[in-house]
Amino acid sequence: DWTESWKKAFKPFKLGQHMVIKPSWETIETEPGDHIIEIDPGMAFGTGTHATTRLCMELLEKVVRPGDTLLDVGCGSGILAVCGVLLGAEKADGVDIDELAAKIAGENAQLNGVADKTHFVQGDLTDKISGQYDLICANIVADVIIRLCPDIPRFLKKDGWFMASGIIDERSVEVENAIRKNGLVIKERLEEGGWVALRCCLAEE
Repeated sequence: DWTESWKKAFKPFKLGQHMVIKPSWETIETEPGDHIIEIDPGMAFGTGTHATTRLCMELLEKVVRPGDTLLDVGCGSGILAVCGVLLGAEKADGVDIDELAAKIAGENAQLNGVADKTHFVQGDLTDKISGQYDLICANIVADVIIRLCPDIPRFLKKDGWFMASGIIDERSVEVENAIRKNGLVIKERLEEGGWVALRCCLAEE
């Protein structure tokens, strides 16, 4: 019964300036300007309680502009894609290697009323992706981010942001080297509880 028992510990909480993560089975009172993100993660990663997700969402809140397009690589529960749209992005695509995660992400988008602005597919990193995005999020692990880095310049718009999270502190230098090697510049580094998140942009030509 572990899939039900963990729910008892998953309570609403505030994140960043105006984001409130709310389990779909809880009720809360909100303040003006709050963005409520309802999540029922099922078997997919991403409730916002883990430092890696929180750090990525804090970076997102700083940079999302109205009309932005967002790509969430390794979308898990879809929390980052949903968050991006609720913060003002026009469209968010998510991809996960786990078919169940892509399904759950779609359900969470429906729960938050943003199903028409989101699209989730099962795939390996960017193999099902085309076009360019204003924002790319990858809350995965160091090895996978390193493998993803060569693709980022192809999919990131000139004035866009790439946010990488899920990086354990001991591996951050390797990830930072891979980011720089592939024509990106690190503009911000956040750290919490031994986890690192990076906000990057394309190097000026």
